[in-house]
Amino acid sequence: MKKKFSKVFMASALAAGILAGCSGGNQASGGDGGNSKDFKLGVNMELSGNVASYGESMAKGVEMAVAEINKAGGVEGKQIKVIKVDNKSEAAEATNGIIKLTSQDKVNAVIGAATSGNTVAQAQIANDTKTVLMAPGGTSPTVTVDEKGKVREFVFRTSFIDPFQGTVAANFAANNLKVKDAAIFSDNSSDYAKGLSDAFKETFKKAGGKIVGEESYVAKDTDFRATLTRLKAKNPSFIFIPGYYEEVGLIVKQARELGITVPLMGADGWDSPKLVDLAGADALNNTYLINHYSTEDPDKKVQEFVTAFKDKNNGDAPNAFNALGYDTVYFLADAIKRAGSTDSVKIQKELAKTKDLSLVTGVLSLDKNHHPIKSATVLEYKNGKQVFNTKINP
Repeated sequence: MKKKFSKVFMASALAAGILAGCSGGNQASGGDGGNSKDFKLGVNMELSGNVASYGESMAKGVEMAVAEINKAGGVEGKQIKVIKVDNKSEAAEATNGIIKLTSQDKVNAVIGAATSGNTVAQAQIANDTKTVLMAPGGTSPTVTVDEKGKVREFVFRTSFIDPFQGTVAANFAANNLKVKDAAIFSDNSSDYAKGLSDAFKETFKKAGGKIVGEESYVAKDTDFRATLTRLKAKNPSFIFIPGYYEEVGLIVKQARELGITVPLMGADGWDSPKLVDLAGADALNNTYLINHYSTEDPDKKVQEFVTAFKDKNNGDAPNAFNALGYDTVYFLADAIKRAGSTDSVKIQKELAKTKDLSLVTGVLSLDKNHHPIKSATVLEYKNGKQVFNTKINP
């Protein structure tokens, strides 16, 4: 999942330069060079602001995994100590967060942010200080590969990437729902939405489909009726809405109120308990989303995770962001185990070699760009509940 990039790159570059000049031991190997009695894990998440639901869920998953690993003895004989910062759903705050975590707290690794823009805002500092940065849900390709095509050496991700989500949505619409035409309604302030829209459009056209209308909105809009009315006039058989739950909930509600009854579909940005509150359970019927896993997956690892999470959270089922946060800790811990060290340079080398690692959100292997190769799940809303529909392999 990717939130739009803000103009923080110059500030990030300046901050990274300062850190590189004064960080001493940090620059050599990240954190304390493995000398502390604890493994210090920074968590730089959206704990407040527009997408706090994502960050809070991921942080909860991180903490659950850390508790399990610590109970089993920790990593390389060390207990994992979580140090959290709130980036407030803003890229500039994410930059400030990693500066604090690397220069003051001297963490060994950082998990976060939940969104792509807030992860990219940390990437240069992570590389310059040689601190492993793990993105649980940053789905933009630019999280791990910069605009010049160079791999960000110390940045990794657990989630699949945006083009894969857009491709899955288009193939699902064409092959599973058998629609021949579609409209796109996306957030024009979001690189996340743009990447998904472009992939959807290209794949849907290749499958013989026709795009009959395209409209856009801006994050934090609340009234979408005029735009939805224009889309309705195009008479599409399907509408793709790549966006975040805050706006999507209102879009779905208002679309149904205007008499738009066709299937609506989005991606992982829809996944929040608040979506049902915003849209209403009835309005969400005949809608679909691409997600990272399903609580209904019969896989033993998934069901063990679901049961354990419910036991710790008053029976609440874990969403995909809980699972991604949880998996990211185990992804990191696996690399530490293979490295036989808590030194960040050694961990980085093992992370890059990851192959066939079994996690809750699927079996993960990394390609040369640090992009995970893994499955996607399509879920359907029925009476306000997410129901497993199908699984799409890469």
